[in-house]
Amino acid sequence: MGKHHEVEIFSVFIANQDDTFVTTKTEEAVLEYGGIPGDLHFGLTKFAGARESMYKRGTEIFNRRQISIVSVEECAWIAEKLEVEQILPEWLGANIAIKGLGNLTKLAPGSRIVFPSGAGILCEGENLPCTQPGEVIQHKYPANANLTTRFVKASLGQRGIVGIVECPGKIRTGDTAKVIVNNV
Repeated sequence: MGKHHEVEIFSVFIANQDDTFVTTKTEEAVLEYGGIPGDLHFGLTKFAGARESMYKRGTEIFNRRQISIVSVEECAWIAEKLEVEQILPEWLGANIAIKGLGNLTKLAPGSRIVFPSGAGILCEGENLPCTQPGEVIQHKYPANANLTTRFVKASLGQRGIVGIVECPGKIRTGDTAKVIVNNV
């Protein structure tokens, strides 16, 4: 393992509404193997979809997207590119928004984020952008044309990461976490 960075846990979120992937802010969450209990993406396994085209759709596979993490800085850059006031982490379905690592999306797979409670998330790589958050953003800014598709291009390389819970524990807004970079 390589160098590490200290980051602030700016916000914690959960996707616990039946009809949307958009997350709701909470002060703290418990990370368990599989993610955050009650979250839309919770589980050790999931069914293969469009992103896992090497498997027949519906095949049960390991869930590499238990947790979604974005950086406040990258959200601001995406908003700037789209020429909108702001892009909120919850519109992207994020579980955690961190502050202090502007190049979060470039974090190498195998890197870790470790929280004061001892909880740890293993980075599985970039969360590739799709049109679903773009639709939410378009709804928020109806006067701006083509935000749904523009979001995908504007957020590539800055959309955040997905990860798995490597060590259970609590995470809280305001915590200082350590990002340990994997030297690949």
